[in-house]
Amino acid sequence: MTSGQVGVRWQGDLWAGHFDAMASSCEILLALPFEQAELAGRLVRLAANEVWRIEQRYSRYRPDNLFAALHNRPGQAQRVDAETARLLNFADQAWRLSSGRFDVTSGLLRRVWTFDGSDRLPDDDAIKALLPLIGWQRVTWLSGTVDSSGEVAGGSLTLPEGMELDFGGIGKEYAADRALGICMKAIPSRWRQSGMLVNLGGDLACNGPRAPEQPWRVGVESPYEDDQPPLMLELWRGGLATSGDSRRYLLRNGKRYSHLLDPNTGWPIEQAPRSVTVAAPSCIQSGLVASLAMLQGASATEYLKNIGLPHWVISE
Repeated sequence: MTSGQVGVRWQGDLWAGHFDAMASSCEILLALPFEQAELAGRLVRLAANEVWRIEQRYSRYRPDNLFAALHNRPGQAQRVDAETARLLNFADQAWRLSSGRFDVTSGLLRRVWTFDGSDRLPDDDAIKALLPLIGWQRVTWLSGTVDSSGEVAGGSLTLPEGMELDFGGIGKEYAADRALGICMKAIPSRWRQSGMLVNLGGDLACNGPRAPEQPWRVGVESPYEDDQPPLMLELWRGGLATSGDSRRYLLRNGKRYSHLLDPNTGWPIEQAPRSVTVAAPSCIQSGLVASLAMLQGASATEYLKNIGLPHWVISE
């Protein structure tokens, strides 16, 4: 399926929509009757359009979007809109909670790291050359005021020369929540209790069970390469996200290098689990906690126990 195309079909006892976005195969499942084909198609297209909108705004690979404009004016204070301000506030909070390990300026490290399963490690000098351009503490971020409804009224951002933003760690999870919210607002009231699930390449958000007393059954891919069956979980409401190295890693002299990089050193986090899955009230919360746990390395399980959210850890 090419970009911009949406497929909708009856699948068993629900409607399923499919499209591609954010380098992932995406799916919208709607527990609507067979007779509601028109409604199902409309909801799937609304969800897909919202995901594509977010991808267009915040993709680091586009030369013509919001990020490109911000990066083209280094050293200048720039006003950002309310949506971007909310995401930057979230990124700021994540940076503080992780003691600087979750950093939306660390995407520059992709210039030297390519996690393609090979044994090619970057030169240490090349990594060190990028470190002065990484660090949220170097960015000047002034959040706008918050109104009575909790809405952030924009803000002011100043990026130093050579630094970039990268929402890769939160963008897909945010899009999943937004797509679900769009569907929930658009669905007629008589169908509002119908189960809906958004799946953006394994990042999930749902409004409730697919039917009374019938949760969504979802599979979490095994990080191992010996055809182990997926971990099957029941999702009743909220978000589910997984962070792991099943697809993005390097392997050299028997040592596996995860794609999760420490922005302070430029090197992969040591002794991280192979996979962490977290359930939370929203997908963006699930994804953040899963990533923060992975960034704890050997202390991931202890960290998750202290957080108290349902979680599943797969280690070596």
